[in-house]
Amino acid sequence: MSYRKVNYEDVDQVSSAMHFLSDPLETEQVGVTVARCDPGWKSRPHDHTDNDHEEVYVLIEGEATVVVDDDPIEMETGDALWIPPESTRQIHNGDDESAFVLVSAPSIGDDEGDDGEWLLTGFAG
Repeated sequence: MSYRKVNYEDVDQVSSAMHFLSDPLETEQVGVTVARCDPGWKSRPHDHTDNDHEEVYVLIEGEATVVVDDDPIEMETGDALWIPPESTRQIHNGDDESAFVLVSAPSIGDDEGDDGEWLLTGFAG
């Protein structure tokens, strides 16, 4: 088969918001998560220094704040935010539900010491 399909609502929710799609889609080079955030929800602060994953957060519904290295970034529907691996990030949802698509992949700037495998372990929203 040349494709794999999954509906995020069929994937168990983690941390009361996150639907991790990489496992059911069996992705090899990218992490994909849908986050449906209840009012007042916050993700845990984290970075991706260990796995060298950069992330893009795309807000597809509502408004929210993403705190990157203690800098609050206000987001509204349609905004996309790139975050480098070493930066700490945390979603702070506002008073209404919001929805994000989170995309994670290894940085491709330095191939030295790379064995050709892109690790997806440690992907967290």
